[in-house]
Amino acid sequence: MMWPFNLMGNTFRHGIHPHDFKELTRHIAIQRMPFPDRVVLPLSQHTGAPSVPVVKVGDKVFRGQMIARPGGFVSSALHASMTGTIVAMDLLPHPSGRLVESMVIERDPLSPQTLFREHATDWELLSPKDLLTMISNGGFVGLGGAAFPTHVKLSVPEGKKASFLIVNGVECEPYLTSDHRQMLESIDDIILGIRVTRKVLDVERIYIGIESNKEDAIELLAKNIPADLNCQVIPLKVKYPQGAEKMLTEAVLNKEIPSGKLPIDIEVIINNVGTVAGIGRMMITGQPLIERVVTVTGPGINRPANLLIPIGTPLNEVLDYCGGLKDTTRQILFGGPMMGAPQLQLDVPVMKGTSGILCLTEEDVFDREEYPCIRCLRCVDACPVSLNPSLLGALAIKRHYEEMLDYHILDCMECGSCSYVCPSNIPLVQRFRVAKGLNRERMAKKAAQTKSA
Repeated sequence: MMWPFNLMGNTFRHGIHPHDFKELTRHIAIQRMPFPDRVVLPLSQHTGAPSVPVVKVGDKVFRGQMIARPGGFVSSALHASMTGTIVAMDLLPHPSGRLVESMVIERDPLSPQTLFREHATDWELLSPKDLLTMISNGGFVGLGGAAFPTHVKLSVPEGKKASFLIVNGVECEPYLTSDHRQMLESIDDIILGIRVTRKVLDVERIYIGIESNKEDAIELLAKNIPADLNCQVIPLKVKYPQGAEKMLTEAVLNKEIPSGKLPIDIEVIINNVGTVAGIGRMMITGQPLIERVVTVTGPGINRPANLLIPIGTPLNEVLDYCGGLKDTTRQILFGGPMMGAPQLQLDVPVMKGTSGILCLTEEDVFDREEYPCIRCLRCVDACPVSLNPSLLGALAIKRHYEEMLDYHILDCMECGSCSYVCPSNIPLVQRFRVAKGLNRERMAKKAAQTKSA
Protein backbone atom coordinates (compact mmCIF):
# COMPACT_ATOMS: atom_id res chain seq x y z
CA MET A 1 0.00 0.00 0.00
CA MET A 2 1.22 3.51 -0.83
CA TRP A 3 0.93 5.83 2.16
CA PRO A 4 0.35 9.59 1.80
CA PHE A 5 2.88 10.17 4.59
CA ASN A 6 6.13 8.79 5.97
CA LEU A 7 5.37 5.69 8.04
CA MET A 8 8.89 5.73 9.48
CA GLY A 9 7.54 8.53 11.60
CA ASN A 10 8.68 11.63 13.44
CA THR A 11 10.28 11.22 16.83
CA PHE A 12 12.24 12.86 19.65
CA ARG A 13 15.84 12.63 20.80
CA HIS A 14 17.07 9.72 22.93
CA GLY A 15 14.58 7.16 24.31
CA ILE A 16 14.61 3.34 24.21
CA HIS A 17 13.19 0.52 22.11
CA PRO A 18 11.66 -2.23 24.29
CA HIS A 19 9.67 -4.98 22.57
CA ASP A 20 6.05 -3.84 22.51
CA PHE A 21 4.31 -7.21 23.24
CA LYS A 22 1.12 -5.77 21.74
CA GLU A 23 0.52 -8.90 19.67
CA LEU A 24 -1.26 -10.41 22.70
CA THR A 25 -4.29 -8.09 22.39
CA ARG A 26 -3.96 -5.73 19.40
CA HIS A 27 -6.40 -7.79 17.28
CA ILE A 28 -8.90 -8.46 20.09
CA ALA A 29 -12.05 -6.31 19.83
CA ILE A 30 -13.32 -4.45 22.88
CA GLN A 31 -15.78 -6.51 24.92
CA ARG A 32 -18.12 -5.15 27.58
CA MET A 33 -17.59 -6.72 31.00
CA PRO A 34 -20.74 -7.61 32.99
CA PHE A 35 -21.61 -5.41 35.96
CA PRO A 36 -20.16 -6.73 39.23
CA ASP A 37 -22.20 -7.17 42.40
CA ARG A 38 -20.37 -4.21 43.98
CA VAL A 39 -18.20 -1.34 42.83
CA VAL A 40 -15.76 0.59 45.01
CA LEU A 41 -15.34 4.24 44.00
CA PRO A 42 -12.42 6.07 45.66
CA LEU A 43 -12.90 9.82 46.05
CA SER A 44 -9.24 10.21 45.00
CA GLN A 45 -8.72 8.76 41.54
CA HIS A 46 -7.45 11.83 39.75
CA THR A 47 -4.78 14.50 40.15
CA GLY A 48 -5.84 17.16 42.67
CA ALA A 49 -8.26 17.41 45.56
CA PRO A 50 -10.55 14.45 46.36
CA SER A 51 -14.17 14.56 45.25
CA VAL A 52 -16.79 15.53 47.84
CA PRO A 53 -19.81 13.19 48.29
CA VAL A 54 -23.28 14.55 47.52
CA VAL A 55 -25.06 11.33 48.56
CA LYS A 56 -25.08 9.30 51.78
CA VAL A 57 -25.15 5.68 52.86
CA GLY A 58 -28.55 4.14 52.10
CA ASP A 59 -29.26 6.34 49.06
CA LYS A 60 -30.42 4.73 45.81
CA VAL A 61 -28.27 5.95 42.90
CA PHE A 62 -28.56 5.48 39.16
CA ARG A 63 -25.93 4.67 36.54
CA GLY A 64 -24.39 7.97 35.45
CA GLN A 65 -25.72 10.01 38.40
CA MET A 66 -23.23 12.37 40.04
CA ILE A 67 -22.43 11.08 43.53
CA ALA A 68 -19.50 13.38 44.37
CA ARG A 69 -18.72 16.90 43.19
CA PRO A 70 -15.24 18.28 42.49
CA GLY A 71 -13.40 19.24 45.69
CA GLY A 72 -11.86 22.29 44.04
CA PHE A 73 -10.84 23.60 40.64
CA VAL A 74 -8.19 20.89 40.23
CA SER A 75 -10.48 18.00 41.04
CA SER A 76 -13.07 15.83 39.33
CA ALA A 77 -16.72 14.86 39.67
CA LEU A 78 -17.54 11.22 40.39
CA HIS A 79 -20.54 9.28 39.10
CA ALA A 80 -22.24 6.00 39.88
CA SER A 81 -20.96 3.39 37.43
CA MET A 82 -24.06 1.25 37.97
CA THR A 83 -27.53 1.52 39.47
CA GLY A 84 -27.76 0.37 43.06
CA THR A 85 -27.53 1.47 46.69
CA ILE A 86 -24.72 3.23 48.54
CA VAL A 87 -23.91 0.65 51.22
CA ALA A 88 -20.70 2.10 52.65
CA MET A 89 -18.39 5.10 52.83
CA ASP A 90 -15.12 4.09 54.41
CA LEU A 91 -11.33 3.96 54.14
CA LEU A 92 -10.70 1.14 51.67
CA PRO A 93 -7.69 -0.28 49.77
CA HIS A 94 -6.55 1.90 46.88
CA PRO A 95 -4.25 0.99 43.95
CA SER A 96 -1.67 3.41 45.39
CA GLY A 97 -1.25 1.07 48.38
CA ARG A 98 -2.96 3.50 50.76
CA LEU A 99 -6.37 3.41 52.41
CA VAL A 100 -8.55 6.04 50.75
CA GLU A 101 -12.05 7.32 51.48
CA SER A 102 -14.30 5.39 49.09
CA MET A 103 -17.97 4.82 48.29
CA VAL A 104 -19.38 1.32 47.77
CA ILE A 105 -22.39 0.70 45.54
CA GLU A 106 -24.26 -2.59 45.70
CA ARG A 107 -25.88 -3.40 42.35
CA ASP A 108 -29.67 -3.49 42.05
CA PRO A 109 -30.27 -6.98 40.57
CA LEU A 110 -33.60 -5.87 39.05
CA SER A 111 -32.24 -2.80 37.27
CA PRO A 112 -31.67 -2.87 33.48
CA GLN A 113 -28.68 -0.56 34.14
CA THR A 114 -29.89 2.06 31.69
CA LEU A 115 -28.18 5.43 31.73
CA PHE A 116 -29.37 8.15 34.12
CA ARG A 117 -31.21 10.82 32.08
CA GLU A 118 -29.86 9.63 28.73
CA HIS A 119 -30.04 12.40 26.15
CA ALA A 120 -28.26 13.95 23.20
CA THR A 121 -26.80 17.46 23.45
CA ASP A 122 -27.03 20.02 20.66
CA TRP A 123 -23.47 21.05 21.46
CA GLU A 124 -23.11 23.42 18.51
CA LEU A 125 -25.58 25.79 20.20
CA LEU A 126 -23.55 25.88 23.42
CA SER A 127 -20.81 28.36 24.24
CA PRO A 128 -17.23 27.19 24.91
CA LYS A 129 -17.80 28.00 28.59
CA ASP A 130 -20.92 25.83 28.74
CA LEU A 131 -19.12 22.96 27.01
CA LEU A 132 -16.27 23.25 29.51
CA THR A 133 -18.80 23.05 32.35
CA MET A 134 -20.29 19.91 30.78
CA ILE A 135 -16.85 18.31 30.59
CA SER A 136 -16.19 19.21 34.22
CA ASN A 137 -19.57 17.84 35.34
CA GLY A 138 -18.84 14.69 33.32
CA GLY A 139 -15.86 13.87 35.52
CA PHE A 140 -13.45 13.54 32.61
CA VAL A 141 -9.74 13.07 33.25
CA GLY A 142 -6.77 12.07 31.13
CA LEU A 143 -7.22 8.37 30.42
CA GLY A 144 -3.61 7.74 29.48
CA GLY A 145 -2.71 7.15 33.12
CA ALA A 146 -2.05 10.55 34.72
CA ALA A 147 -5.79 11.21 35.32
CA PHE A 148 -5.38 15.00 35.22
CA PRO A 149 -8.84 16.69 35.19
CA THR A 150 -9.70 17.49 31.57
CA HIS A 151 -11.58 20.72 32.27
CA VAL A 152 -8.47 22.13 33.95
CA LYS A 153 -6.29 21.27 30.97
CA LEU A 154 -8.82 22.89 28.61
CA SER A 155 -9.08 26.07 30.73
CA VAL A 156 -6.48 28.24 29.04
CA PRO A 157 -5.01 30.69 31.60
CA GLU A 158 -5.47 34.39 31.04
CA GLY A 159 -2.70 35.80 28.89
CA LYS A 160 -2.05 32.47 27.15
CA LYS A 161 -3.36 31.03 23.91
CA ALA A 162 -3.95 27.53 22.54
CA SER A 163 -3.00 27.31 18.86
CA PHE A 164 -2.48 23.55 18.56
CA LEU A 165 -4.43 20.54 19.81
CA ILE A 166 -2.58 17.21 19.79
CA VAL A 167 -4.70 14.09 20.26
CA ASN A 168 -2.46 11.49 21.87
CA GLY A 169 -2.96 8.07 20.28
CA VAL A 170 0.63 6.97 20.77
CA GLU A 171 0.19 4.34 23.50
CA CYS A 172 3.93 3.69 23.76
CA GLU A 173 3.82 1.52 26.90
CA PRO A 174 4.48 -2.14 26.00
CA TYR A 175 1.51 -4.54 26.17
CA LEU A 176 -1.25 -1.86 26.21
CA THR A 177 -3.72 -1.69 23.29
CA SER A 178 -6.83 0.00 24.70
CA ASP A 179 -6.23 3.28 22.80
CA HIS A 180 -5.43 1.35 19.62
CA ARG A 181 -8.74 -0.52 19.76
CA GLN A 182 -10.70 2.66 20.45
CA MET A 183 -9.17 4.31 17.38
CA LEU A 184 -10.45 1.35 15.34
CA GLU A 185 -13.86 0.97 16.96
CA SER A 186 -14.91 4.47 18.12
CA ILE A 187 -13.85 6.73 15.28
CA ASP A 188 -17.14 8.69 15.19
CA ASP A 189 -16.87 9.44 18.92
CA ILE A 190 -13.27 10.58 18.45
CA ILE A 191 -14.10 12.92 15.59
CA LEU A 192 -17.03 14.43 17.50
CA GLY A 193 -14.86 14.81 20.60
CA ILE A 194 -12.25 16.64 18.52
CA ARG A 195 -14.94 19.02 17.20
CA VAL A 196 -16.15 19.80 20.71
CA THR A 197 -12.61 20.30 22.03
CA ARG A 198 -11.78 22.54 19.09
CA LYS A 199 -14.76 24.75 19.89
CA VAL A 200 -13.71 24.98 23.54
CA LEU A 201 -10.14 25.96 22.66
CA ASP A 202 -10.56 27.72 19.28
CA VAL A 203 -7.31 26.15 18.07
CA GLU A 204 -5.80 26.73 14.63
CA ARG A 205 -4.46 23.22 13.94
CA ILE A 206 -5.20 19.69 15.19
CA TYR A 207 -2.86 16.72 15.03
CA ILE A 208 -3.39 13.07 15.94
CA GLY A 209 -0.10 11.44 16.91
CA ILE A 210 -0.01 7.64 16.45
CA GLU A 211 2.97 5.30 16.58
CA SER A 212 3.55 3.55 13.26
CA ASN A 213 3.01 0.07 14.74
CA LYS A 214 -0.71 0.91 14.51
CA GLU A 215 -0.94 1.10 10.71
CA ASP A 216 -4.63 0.13 10.64
CA ALA A 217 -5.55 3.00 12.99
CA ILE A 218 -3.43 5.48 11.01
CA GLU A 219 -5.11 4.44 7.77
CA LEU A 220 -8.65 4.47 9.19
CA LEU A 221 -8.35 7.88 10.81
CA ALA A 222 -6.62 9.42 7.78
CA LYS A 223 -9.46 8.21 5.53
CA ASN A 224 -12.29 9.35 7.81
CA ILE A 225 -11.24 12.77 9.09
CA PRO A 226 -13.58 15.36 7.53
CA ALA A 227 -11.89 17.99 5.38
CA ASP A 228 -13.32 20.86 7.43
CA LEU A 229 -11.68 19.65 10.65
CA ASN A 230 -8.19 20.94 9.75
CA CYS A 231 -6.77 17.82 11.37
CA GLN A 232 -3.75 15.76 10.33
CA VAL A 233 -2.65 12.27 11.37
CA ILE A 234 1.07 12.19 12.23
CA PRO A 235 2.72 8.73 12.19
CA LEU A 236 5.43 8.54 14.85
CA LYS A 237 8.44 6.29 15.21
CA VAL A 238 7.96 3.40 17.63
CA LYS A 239 10.04 4.49 20.59
CA TYR A 240 9.48 4.82 24.32
CA PRO A 241 8.36 7.25 25.86
CA GLN A 242 6.94 8.72 22.64
CA GLY A 243 3.55 9.36 24.29
CA ALA A 244 4.89 11.68 27.02
CA GLU A 245 3.76 15.27 26.47
CA LYS A 246 7.25 16.71 26.04
CA MET A 247 8.28 13.97 23.61
CA LEU A 248 5.01 14.12 21.65
CA THR A 249 5.25 17.89 21.22
CA GLU A 250 8.84 17.60 20.02
CA ALA A 251 7.95 14.84 17.55
CA VAL A 252 4.79 16.44 16.13
CA LEU A 253 5.62 20.16 16.17
CA ASN A 254 9.40 20.20 16.58
CA LYS A 255 8.77 22.42 19.61
CA GLU A 256 10.44 21.95 22.98
CA ILE A 257 8.59 22.55 26.24
CA PRO A 258 11.02 24.53 28.45
CA SER A 259 12.09 23.17 31.83
CA GLY A 260 9.40 23.73 34.45
CA LYS A 261 6.82 24.76 31.85
CA LEU A 262 3.64 23.15 30.48
CA PRO A 263 2.48 22.54 26.88
CA ILE A 264 0.20 25.59 27.05
CA ASP A 265 3.32 27.75 27.51
CA ILE A 266 4.10 26.98 23.85
CA GLU A 267 0.42 27.21 22.82
CA VAL A 268 -0.21 23.44 22.84
CA ILE A 269 -2.95 21.34 24.46
CA ILE A 270 -2.62 17.54 24.51
CA ASN A 271 -5.53 15.17 25.17
CA ASN A 272 -5.58 11.38 25.23
CA VAL A 273 -7.60 9.80 22.43
CA GLY A 274 -9.76 7.88 24.92
CA THR A 275 -10.64 11.08 26.73
CA VAL A 276 -11.58 12.75 23.43
CA ALA A 277 -13.76 9.76 22.51
CA GLY A 278 -15.52 9.96 25.88
CA ILE A 279 -16.31 13.65 25.36
CA GLY A 280 -17.80 12.86 21.95
CA ARG A 281 -19.85 10.01 23.42
CA MET A 282 -21.22 12.31 26.13
CA MET A 283 -22.65 14.65 23.46
CA ILE A 284 -24.59 11.74 21.95
CA THR A 285 -25.81 9.94 25.08
CA GLY A 286 -25.12 12.22 28.06
CA GLN A 287 -22.85 9.54 29.55
CA PRO A 288 -20.20 10.86 31.96
CA LEU A 289 -16.96 9.00 32.71
CA ILE A 290 -18.36 5.86 34.35
CA GLU A 291 -16.50 3.16 32.40
CA ARG A 292 -13.26 2.82 30.49
CA VAL A 293 -11.44 0.47 28.14
CA VAL A 294 -8.73 -1.54 29.91
CA THR A 295 -6.21 -3.93 28.37
CA VAL A 296 -5.93 -7.09 30.52
CA THR A 297 -2.77 -8.78 29.30
CA GLY A 298 0.57 -10.39 29.97
CA PRO A 299 1.92 -13.94 30.16
CA GLY A 300 0.29 -14.43 33.57
CA ILE A 301 -3.38 -14.17 32.51
CA ASN A 302 -5.23 -17.05 30.85
CA ARG A 303 -7.37 -14.98 28.46
CA PRO A 304 -5.95 -11.56 27.46
CA ALA A 305 -8.63 -9.05 26.47
CA ASN A 306 -9.58 -5.44 25.85
CA LEU A 307 -12.53 -4.83 28.17
CA LEU A 308 -14.98 -1.99 28.71
CA ILE A 309 -15.11 -2.04 32.50
CA PRO A 310 -17.36 -0.09 34.93
CA ILE A 311 -15.21 2.21 37.08
CA GLY A 312 -14.84 0.70 40.55
CA THR A 313 -14.93 -2.96 39.48
CA PRO A 314 -12.70 -5.00 41.82
CA LEU A 315 -9.48 -6.30 40.26
CA ASN A 316 -10.17 -9.91 41.27
CA GLU A 317 -13.45 -9.92 39.33
CA VAL A 318 -11.72 -8.66 36.19
CA LEU A 319 -9.09 -11.39 36.50
CA ASP A 320 -11.75 -14.06 37.01
CA TYR A 321 -13.61 -12.84 33.92
CA CYS A 322 -10.39 -13.29 31.93
CA GLY A 323 -9.98 -16.90 32.96
CA GLY A 324 -7.94 -16.28 36.11
CA LEU A 325 -4.22 -16.11 36.75
CA LYS A 326 -1.72 -18.76 35.78
CA ASP A 327 0.05 -20.62 38.58
CA THR A 328 3.36 -18.91 37.73
CA THR A 329 2.00 -15.35 38.00
CA ARG A 330 4.11 -13.29 40.38
CA GLN A 331 3.14 -9.65 39.89
CA ILE A 332 0.18 -7.57 38.71
CA LEU A 333 0.60 -3.98 37.55
CA PHE A 334 -1.97 -1.28 36.92
CA GLY A 335 -0.60 0.22 33.71
CA GLY A 336 2.33 -0.95 31.62
CA PRO A 337 5.70 -2.45 32.58
CA MET A 338 7.61 0.84 32.42
CA MET A 339 5.49 3.12 34.61
CA GLY A 340 2.83 0.79 35.99
CA ALA A 341 2.09 0.46 39.72
CA PRO A 342 2.45 -3.00 41.34
CA GLN A 343 -0.65 -4.11 43.25
CA LEU A 344 -0.42 -5.51 46.75
CA GLN A 345 -3.90 -7.04 46.87
CA LEU A 346 -6.63 -8.16 44.52
CA ASP A 347 -9.61 -6.28 45.97
CA VAL A 348 -8.49 -2.84 44.73
CA PRO A 349 -10.80 -1.20 42.17
CA VAL A 350 -10.29 -0.30 38.53
CA MET A 351 -10.10 3.49 38.45
CA LYS A 352 -10.40 6.25 35.86
CA GLY A 353 -6.65 6.15 35.20
CA THR A 354 -6.35 2.35 34.89
CA SER A 355 -5.25 1.90 31.28
CA GLY A 356 -4.10 -1.68 31.68
CA ILE A 357 -3.84 -4.67 33.99
CA LEU A 358 -0.56 -6.44 33.33
CA CYS A 359 0.02 -9.92 34.75
CA LEU A 360 3.67 -11.00 34.85
CA THR A 361 5.12 -14.43 35.66
CA GLU A 362 8.21 -15.57 37.52
CA GLU A 363 10.14 -15.51 34.24
CA ASP A 364 9.35 -11.82 33.78
CA VAL A 365 9.85 -10.65 37.37
CA PHE A 366 12.94 -11.72 39.28
CA ASP A 367 15.38 -10.16 41.70
CA ARG A 368 18.52 -8.76 40.11
CA GLU A 369 21.76 -8.12 41.93
CA GLU A 370 22.79 -4.47 41.90
CA TYR A 371 26.35 -3.62 40.93
CA PRO A 372 28.33 -0.36 41.12
CA CYS A 373 27.86 2.18 38.34
CA ILE A 374 30.47 1.66 35.60
CA ARG A 375 29.83 5.09 34.08
CA CYS A 376 28.92 3.66 30.70
CA LEU A 377 26.47 6.57 30.21
CA ARG A 378 23.82 4.41 28.58
CA CYS A 379 21.34 6.14 30.89
CA VAL A 380 22.43 9.52 29.50
CA ASP A 381 21.81 8.30 25.95
CA ALA A 382 18.40 6.97 26.96
CA CYS A 383 17.05 9.90 29.02
CA PRO A 384 14.39 11.67 26.92
CA VAL A 385 14.77 14.96 28.80
CA SER A 386 18.58 15.00 28.56
CA LEU A 387 19.40 14.57 32.26
CA ASN A 388 22.46 12.79 33.64
CA PRO A 389 20.94 9.85 35.54
CA SER A 390 24.38 8.50 36.43
CA LEU A 391 25.30 11.68 38.30
CA LEU A 392 21.84 12.00 39.86
CA GLY A 393 22.01 8.39 40.99
CA ALA A 394 25.34 9.00 42.71
CA LEU A 395 23.90 12.03 44.51
CA ALA A 396 20.83 10.04 45.54
CA ILE A 397 22.96 7.29 47.10
CA LYS A 398 24.73 9.94 49.19
CA ARG A 399 21.35 11.55 49.98
CA HIS A 400 22.43 14.89 48.53
CA TYR A 401 18.85 15.55 47.57
CA GLU A 402 19.00 19.34 47.51
CA GLU A 403 22.07 19.25 45.27
CA MET A 404 20.05 17.15 42.83
CA LEU A 405 17.87 20.20 42.21
CA ASP A 406 20.85 21.90 40.60
CA TYR A 407 20.89 19.06 38.06
CA HIS A 408 17.17 19.39 37.26
CA ILE A 409 15.86 16.31 39.06
CA LEU A 410 12.35 17.81 39.01
CA ASP A 411 12.39 17.52 35.20
CA CYS A 412 12.58 13.72 35.53
CA MET A 413 9.38 12.11 34.17
CA GLU A 414 10.02 8.82 36.00
CA CYS A 415 9.66 7.01 32.67
CA GLY A 416 12.13 4.31 33.71
CA SER A 417 14.28 4.47 30.57
CA CYS A 418 17.47 4.86 32.62
CA SER A 419 16.71 1.85 34.81
CA TYR A 420 15.81 -0.20 31.74
CA VAL A 421 19.21 0.25 30.06
CA CYS A 422 21.41 0.15 33.17
CA PRO A 423 23.76 -2.89 32.96
CA SER A 424 24.43 -2.63 36.72
CA ASN A 425 20.71 -3.06 37.56
CA ILE A 426 20.67 0.20 39.54
CA PRO A 427 17.06 1.17 40.44
CA LEU A 428 17.59 4.75 39.29
CA VAL A 429 13.98 5.78 38.76
CA GLN A 430 12.96 4.53 42.21
CA ARG A 431 15.69 6.63 43.82
CA PHE A 432 14.72 9.65 41.78
CA ARG A 433 11.10 9.26 42.85
CA VAL A 434 12.15 9.37 46.51
CA ALA A 435 14.43 12.36 45.90
CA LYS A 436 11.71 14.31 44.09
CA GLY A 437 9.19 13.62 46.84
CA LEU A 438 11.56 14.73 49.61
CA ASN A 439 12.57 17.86 47.71
CA ARG A 440 8.97 18.85 47.04
CA GLU A 441 8.10 18.28 50.70
CA ARG A 442 11.07 20.42 51.78
CA MET A 443 10.14 23.17 49.29
CA ALA A 444 6.51 23.15 50.47
CA LYS A 445 7.60 23.51 54.11
CA LYS A 446 9.93 26.36 53.22
CA ALA A 447 7.16 28.14 51.29
CA ALA A 448 4.75 27.72 54.21
CA GLN A 449 7.31 29.13 56.65
CA THR A 450 7.95 32.10 54.36
CA LYS A 451 4.23 32.77 54.06
CA SER A 452 3.66 32.65 57.84
CA ALA A 453 6.68 34.85 58.62
